[in-house]
Amino acid sequence: MTLLKWRVFSAALVLTILVIAPGLTKAQDAQPMSQISLGSSSTGGGLTGGRLAGEDTSFGGDVTSASSTAGPEAVAFDGTYVWVATQFNNSITRIRVSDGTLAGTFTVGKRPVALLYAAGTLWVANLLSNNVMKVTPSTGAIAGTIAVGDGPGGLAFDGKNIWVANRHSNNVTKLSAKGSVLGTFAVGGDRPIGLAFAADSIWVANNFSNSVTRLSTEGALLKTYAVGRGPFGVASDGESVFVTNYFGKTVTKLRASDGLELATFKVGDGAAGIAFDGKTLWVVNNGDSTVMRLSPSTGEIIATYSTGKGPFSIAFDGTRVWVPNFGSNSVSTTAAN
Repeated sequence: MTLLKWRVFSAALVLTILVIAPGLTKAQDAQPMSQISLGSSSTGGGLTGGRLAGEDTSFGGDVTSASSTAGPEAVAFDGTYVWVATQFNNSITRIRVSDGTLAGTFTVGKRPVALLYAAGTLWVANLLSNNVMKVTPSTGAIAGTIAVGDGPGGLAFDGKNIWVANRHSNNVTKLSAKGSVLGTFAVGGDRPIGLAFAADSIWVANNFSNSVTRLSTEGALLKTYAVGRGPFGVASDGESVFVTNYFGKTVTKLRASDGLELATFKVGDGAAGIAFDGKTLWVVNNGDSTVMRLSPSTGEIIATYSTGKGPFSIAFDGTRVWVPNFGSNSVSTTAAN
C-alpha cells in the first residue's frame, strides 16, 4: 500500500489522549547531513554534501509493487562497517565508516527489512522469505539461513539470544547465537515490528494495536501497555523505554522497571527508527525526511537534520549516526556531537 492509503487507514484507529511535554512544539531549523549515494555500483562512493530528493515511501516498507529506487531501509554497525539493507534488490551493502566508501554489495533473501549486528554476526531479516540469515561481516558470506515466522521484520539482542519480530504471524521467534530456534511466542498484538531489550525483558511494538508488549527472556507475556498511534521503533537508555508512534508524531517514554508512562514527546511526521547514543535520543521522521536529536529526560529537541527522502531507521557508530533513505537510494550521516 502507499503511504497515503496507510494514512487513510490510520484515521480509523482509536485516538488516545497524549500528554505532550511543554515547550517542545517548535524544532530548530533543519541542518543538512552528508549523503552517500548507493547507486548501482558495489564499489566507490564517499561523503558528499546536500540533500537528495526521491520517491515517496510506503509505511514500514511493506509494499507489493516495485520501486524506482532500491529501497534502503535497515542499517546496522559492526564496529568497522555500516551495513544497509536495500529491500528491492534483495541485497545488503557494506560502507566503511572511516571514509564512507562502499565496500561491497551481497545478495540475501527476498525483501530484507531489518539488520542487527550481534554475537560477531550480521543478522538479516528477509520479510518475504520468512527467514533470517547469518552473514559473516568480514566476507559478506551467508553463514546460515534460519526459518522463522511469517514476515520477519524486526531484530533485537538480549545479550545472549536473538529475537525476531514476525509482522504477519503476530509473534516473535527466539534464536540462539548459533542460529537454533529456541521458541516462538505470541505477542498479543497486531503487526509486531520494533524490538528492544531493557530491564531483563523484550519490548515489542505492536504497530496496528497501538501497544507495546513486554516479554520475559523466556518468552512469557508479562504485560501490554498502551502507547501512541502506530508504534514503530523501540529503544532504551537502560532506565526508560522509548517508543516512536508513526501516526501520532510522538515518542512515548515508559519506565523500564514497570512500564509506567512517564511522558510523551512531540517529534515529526512518521516517527519511525530510534536510537540512543549514550547521551541523547535520535528519532527518524519518515514523513518529514528528517532526524531529530532529543534529550531523553525532557524530550527537548536539541537539533533537527535533513535527510534524504523517506528514512525508516538509524544506527550509531560511536561518532556518527547513519540513516538509510528509502526513497532516495542513499544514506545520510552526521557527527553525533
